[in-house]
Amino acid sequence: MNRILDRFLATIIRKGNLTVTYADGTSRIYGGGTGKPVHVRFNSPKAEWQVAYNPEFHLGQCYADGTLDIVQGDMYDLLEAALTGNPDGGLQYRPWMKALAKVRYLFRHFKEDNIAHRSRKNVQHHYDLTGALYDLFLDADRQYSCAYFETPNTDLEEAQLAKKRHIAAKMVMNRPGLSVLDIGCGWGGMALYLARNIGAKVKGVTLSDEQLAMARRRAADGGLDGDIRFELQDYRHVDEQFDRIVSVGMFEHVGRPHYDTYFKKSAQLLKKDGVMLMHTIGRVDEPATTNPFIEKYIFPGGYIPSMSEVMASIERSGLVITDVEVLRLHYAETLRAWRERFMARREEAKALYDERFCRIWEFYLASSESAFRWQGLVIFQFQLAHDQQAVPLTRDYIQDAENCLRQIEKKNDEGSVRFPHEAAE
Repeated sequence: MNRILDRFLATIIRKGNLTVTYADGTSRIYGGGTGKPVHVRFNSPKAEWQVAYNPEFHLGQCYADGTLDIVQGDMYDLLEAALTGNPDGGLQYRPWMKALAKVRYLFRHFKEDNIAHRSRKNVQHHYDLTGALYDLFLDADRQYSCAYFETPNTDLEEAQLAKKRHIAAKMVMNRPGLSVLDIGCGWGGMALYLARNIGAKVKGVTLSDEQLAMARRRAADGGLDGDIRFELQDYRHVDEQFDRIVSVGMFEHVGRPHYDTYFKKSAQLLKKDGVMLMHTIGRVDEPATTNPFIEKYIFPGGYIPSMSEVMASIERSGLVITDVEVLRLHYAETLRAWRERFMARREEAKALYDERFCRIWEFYLASSESAFRWQGLVIFQFQLAHDQQAVPLTRDYIQDAENCLRQIEKKNDEGSVRFPHEAAE
């Protein structure tokens, strides 16, 4: 038995039911033995030492390498035990974990300096995986960002539609024909929604070859290729102006060294009476660093900002913040749905890649859900403009627009229902 790891686990898991079998065959129960049982087995003494001194990275690494197995329960259950087993705080509050985080923070600039060619490489690392993988766990529209759960009984498909509707309402799409730039358009779902339901003229930009090909195909299949342009282009190289700008789940890939560039460029691209809606993951506490496992295997160059980091760059850009909304736990529920779907079709994922890949993605999905439930990650939605009068004075217009969009979605007839603000003009 590794005595250091034993003391560490005894400290952070004071409640729960975690059994650990060490490489020498000895076992110990942590947390008092109450609650849902979880059983972990170490297959090498080296893995015990690795998890003891740097669990943020090596828990996922050892699981991926097979030097740690979960005998009972799953990775999410294990993370729940680690993050909720101590009323005084989880492992991220241990002194050596703080020290490791401080060292990573000092060198953060080099990891997050997403110049143009590095941005494309980072995007390709994740988003140019085979589309068959994403079909295993995303909704039919391939929305790979936080959904909007309007009720506890809302399913993933409905929640992703509600997300698009909520964002469109905040964009004040009060007439057909508005020009829209979709920064980081993914597989095209948001652009297709705006063109189909509101009659917008959309340009979507992405750095992923896989996403570009599918987005163009979907636009053509839907008869919307005349209303939508999808381009393989860095937002920094766009030179047009737009009535509206939308960016969903892209800002996390910008990197702190480029925040000023992002917002100043957005200000240049947005017309003087325009509206921008940016939807991004954020943290509720002070600036920190990206989880090292996620940074290495999932999102190289990615970073989740605190609100203070975003605000300063917006202020320097000349844009005005007209609304901020914080979506709490919506992403935890989204990730729960993705995780359950992925696990239900795990063998198909293994056939596409291999066992190690599946273990990496199990850890990615489980740790991400855990972070949104227990570690202070949320979604920020920033509404921005040049002119304070670009949006209505009260937020009633959001609900009115959502109600109108629901009717449009049901009738599937763009000309049969008019937006409230259009009707008033």
